[in-house]
Amino acid sequence: MMGGLLADASKRLEQALKYVEISEDASERLKYPKTSLSVSIPVRMDDGSLRIFQGYRVRYDDTRGPGKGGVRYHPNVTMDEVQSLAFWMTFKCALLNLPFGGAKGGITINPKELSKQELERLSRGYIEGIADFIGPDMDILAPDVYTNEMIMGWMMDQYSIIQRKISPGVVTGKPQTMGGSQGRDQATGTGAFYVIQAMLAKFNKVPQETTIAVQGFGNAGSVVAQLLYKAGYKVVAVSDSHGGIYAPQGLDIPSIIAYKKEHRGIKAIYCEDTVCDIAEHKTLTNEELLALDVDVLIPAALENQITEKNAHEIQAKYIFEVANGPINSAADAILDPKGIHVFPDILVNAGGVTVSYFEWVQNRSGLYWTLTEVNERMKQKMVVEAEKVWLICQQKGVSMRTAAYIHALNRLGEALDAKGTRDYYVNNLSH
Repeated sequence: MMGGLLADASKRLEQALKYVEISEDASERLKYPKTSLSVSIPVRMDDGSLRIFQGYRVRYDDTRGPGKGGVRYHPNVTMDEVQSLAFWMTFKCALLNLPFGGAKGGITINPKELSKQELERLSRGYIEGIADFIGPDMDILAPDVYTNEMIMGWMMDQYSIIQRKISPGVVTGKPQTMGGSQGRDQATGTGAFYVIQAMLAKFNKVPQETTIAVQGFGNAGSVVAQLLYKAGYKVVAVSDSHGGIYAPQGLDIPSIIAYKKEHRGIKAIYCEDTVCDIAEHKTLTNEELLALDVDVLIPAALENQITEKNAHEIQAKYIFEVANGPINSAADAILDPKGIHVFPDILVNAGGVTVSYFEWVQNRSGLYWTLTEVNERMKQKMVVEAEKVWLICQQKGVSMRTAAYIHALNRLGEALDAKGTRDYYVNNLSH
């Protein structure tokens, strides 16, 4: 195993392997990414200078189908992070029984520092660098942190230029005018909402009496917060990268979303406002939000938000991971004995990749579904798999995280073992 974030992520795999019967060959292959690519991306800036940015694309495993995973733009993007995200995508796709393997990409950049034109050059340059590494039947891209449908549209267009043919299936999460699916922009938050509702019902939680804090008010966090608000839950705190607001009586989530949209910053496609700018509420830090005495905590920002350093301060009874990897393995060891129920990222935030799969299918068939059809199909798939994970959790007496990995491992192990002999024949053709 690699070091850092990927090494920590692999500890969840090791835990789940104790409960499944797959071959040693299959388990060994799942410990390492299949292919990792690093590219340098030259970009001509608006002032005429040339800057070089570092980009990555990792295909962790493609046994069950072409790689699938988003592309994030963030200053902290590293190869280790991208490999970890691709690792999680591998298990997420298997958990939801999607015909994909796991992949991920990223560029080390603060996108808020670039103009819209510079972002387009960067995005097209990234595709130039990885074009031979991706494709509708090889590796399919999607939006992630600080990327959106506009950026996905640029990427799809650039790939089509390189291939000299329209190739909508190489990218999901693109504009509907370019073959995007209804509901993809809100799929991660919507899918999380379906899982939260289904799982809280197991504990007889009444919406009006259930308090919720959401860390991260970006695309996924704001969507799930609004859906929970509309369903009658009491969302008492939300935050973004600058900090948060807290109101014990509950927040008016639609008003906060409207405020964010109205007070856009001067950058072309990124909102630079912070929810802290809204008056008449108590302000608090992201760290303080995580420690609030609420029923439900939803980390919807970045990885490693809850670690061994602050896990003892967590008071929420239920945690739903909308972000990727917001809780590290050391924190799991603290939260589990406290009786805190953690519902893992590979289940909770799988709505995004599920609707990305729907978009890929629609691109290949040329038949497009309505928003109602997309959401109904997603809800059915998300809830069915959540119920299966819950059943494993109860039957084996393990955490929901371990149960989710067990469920995914059973599918991955079967696929890996089915293809296991090909390595022997490929490696021995010359003999």
